[in-house]
Amino acid sequence: MFKGSITAVITPFKNGRVDDTAFQSFVDWQITEGTDGLVPCGTTGESPTLTHEEHNRVIDLCVEAAKGRVPVIAGTGSNATEEAILLTRHAKEAGADGALIVTPYYNKPSQEGLFQHFKAIHDAVDLPIIIYNIPGRCVIDMTIETMARLAKLPNIVGVKDATADLLRPIRTRAAIGADFCQLSGEDGTAVAFLANGGVGCISVAANVAPRLCAELQDSWVAGDMAKVFALRDRLAPLNDILFCETNPTPVKYAAHLLGKCDGSVRLPLVEINDANKQKVAAVMKSVGLI
Repeated sequence: MFKGSITAVITPFKNGRVDDTAFQSFVDWQITEGTDGLVPCGTTGESPTLTHEEHNRVIDLCVEAAKGRVPVIAGTGSNATEEAILLTRHAKEAGADGALIVTPYYNKPSQEGLFQHFKAIHDAVDLPIIIYNIPGRCVIDMTIETMARLAKLPNIVGVKDATADLLRPIRTRAAIGADFCQLSGEDGTAVAFLANGGVGCISVAANVAPRLCAELQDSWVAGDMAKVFALRDRLAPLNDILFCETNPTPVKYAAHLLGKCDGSVRLPLVEINDANKQKVAAVMKSVGLI
């Protein structure tokens, strides 16, 4: 259903507001560069600082700009179940192809709480759901057992795995089956994740290297391992430098270097420091992006 290079899309701002024009232009560029799918309003899209109105508007803009050319998987997660349901309902109405729903952060539910949270969203909205498991930001880790319970629900179709545990896709595949869509949430382990049963990556790096990220995924499908490994090695410095400070501050600066946005972020995030700006620029040059 969802596979390949899927970009966790940045949200451009201008004078503190969402820059509608820059965002839709960015979406169109992503698609023409070969990106296989788009995730608006995820972590990289600064969803925690978007108002509900802005959040819904960004999803509308993404669906409108994509024009059905690639799937749009809207970020609609929340640590409040009812809020997640409302956001997911809007995504459905907007024409999104799926929802990326993060495990509830801060309130630290039990495994049963996680199950009931996702089941409630599933039952309330008829839309394919990708579970977003990212213990580093949410503190909690959904177990494979809980995921297997959820996978029995018809619209729980996959996972964005940001655990960086490369045994997880093997164990998840064994517990749930090959049809469960496993997407890496870590650019640095994208190739290893494919080797262990994954079908793609929801990528930060694809914001600034969409063609290279798409070519890596396409080369894997084609069985061209020499090209896969060459692209992996070429992208490795970029994958590292884009996390020199908290995501998405480095990738927004990198996108600014490409002329795609002004690079601004919303508090409590701030722009990366000057030393890291120089490092990001140097890596972008070394990879051949500027």
